[in-house]
Amino acid sequence: MASVSSTETGAMTVEPLSEQNVARIPHILPHERVFPIQIGSELFKLSGASLSSDAPSYFSQYFLCQLKSAEERGDETSSAIRTLYIDRDPVIFRDISLHLQGYHVSPRDGEHFVRLFSDAQFYSLPKLISQLYEESIFICIGHREFQIPREIFNDPGNSPNFFSLGFAAFFSRPDDLFPGLDREGLIRPPSILPPSVPKRSAKTFAELLHLLRGYPIHIRDETHRQELLRDARYFHFKGLEQRLIPHSISYNQARRRDEIVLRLENVQKSGISVFLEGPDPVSGWVQYARPYVDEKPAELVLEIGGEMTKIHFTSGIPRAEFFKDTKARVAKLFEVISTKLNLPPTTQPLGLLMATGGAGSQPATPGNTPLSEDLVRVILDSDSAIILDGKEHVEEPAAASTVDSPASGILSNPRKRRRADGSAGEEEWVVKTGQWRLKIQPSKNGKSGVECVLVAAKLDAVSSQLARNMARGFLGG
Repeated sequence: MASVSSTETGAMTVEPLSEQNVARIPHILPHERVFPIQIGSELFKLSGASLSSDAPSYFSQYFLCQLKSAEERGDETSSAIRTLYIDRDPVIFRDISLHLQGYHVSPRDGEHFVRLFSDAQFYSLPKLISQLYEESIFICIGHREFQIPREIFNDPGNSPNFFSLGFAAFFSRPDDLFPGLDREGLIRPPSILPPSVPKRSAKTFAELLHLLRGYPIHIRDETHRQELLRDARYFHFKGLEQRLIPHSISYNQARRRDEIVLRLENVQKSGISVFLEGPDPVSGWVQYARPYVDEKPAELVLEIGGEMTKIHFTSGIPRAEFFKDTKARVAKLFEVISTKLNLPPTTQPLGLLMATGGAGSQPATPGNTPLSEDLVRVILDSDSAIILDGKEHVEEPAAASTVDSPASGILSNPRKRRRADGSAGEEEWVVKTGQWRLKIQPSKNGKSGVECVLVAAKLDAVSSQLARNMARGFLGG
């Protein structure tokens, strides 16, 4: 905690509070004397000890000047003290007088806080300003008032945020209480409204506070999750956002490592890393740790939905094509992985990039990265759980050679697969939702000698428009 004091130049300085400077009352005014102060329509009489307890202030300076003037004139100081008249709210001053008499005064609500704050500044009461500087944040969210301890926002993952950058900053600078305001000749402090955010949900914010305090909450459905995420992003709670995004962390006994399932749109650049199993040849798996939340990375299982993936089998090697924003996101992901492998993020010649406006002007596609062609190589093996046209799909064992010897150049036809009912496969699949591991492996004919391939963990796909229409539902209601 800090105290605020004034220097001879009028500037305020912040000093650490201690038992010594809190309990000690300086001899600025005679402690035994009583000084009259008229606030609005109410007369207050405070001792010199009370007025000196939080000084230098407007009161101490006013009465000290009267005493010095009386001494210079040779007058009796007892008859020289005149009443100080101030046109301010006597109700607020009652709390200030209690503070001067040694009682602890806490703001009751947002309106009381800003009035107490304004008058503490107006009367230049350094200790009261310091106390209010440490008080909880009062803010109205969706017409409901919240009192929030400042330490809740000290978590590095959730700071800076809406409060530390916005309303709270206005009340957290004892040396510059009204930023941008010329205090010279100021008759009274400006009118301050309690901070409020009327267009956000009070119920949702209360749940976010519950999470920030370390308690779990039950997420009822996807709509509820999106409400929490939307407001977590609005208030800039980055760590909380990472805890709320859909994910699953588990230990895979067969692979002997932790794994995290995460949607492509929720992947952050700072959480990506690559675990290399051996430097020569370069091989490994992409890992991920949620920023601000996870202490160590886990193997990434990337979920891509929305029917934004199509697998082509026409070349004899399955390759995935992505559409719309998913294509750009996959390209950006591959660029980040490239930098983690000390590869250039793009394969475009420097001269061409400069002529066309830089890398940002190039279309975001996996083919512009050193790790893939436009159609990303896919591995479907016997461990891949595949639902095709609503039926279980079983891989032939021969297809597993694509994993065991990725650089051999001898690949079994991956279209030699069968459904559980024995019918034949198709040449194109539209993947409604897929979960993929990202494998880094040597590439014999690639751009950089290394490629990133998608190893299917679980797929839900359709092989024709008929199959898609068969799964289509009718509108409810």
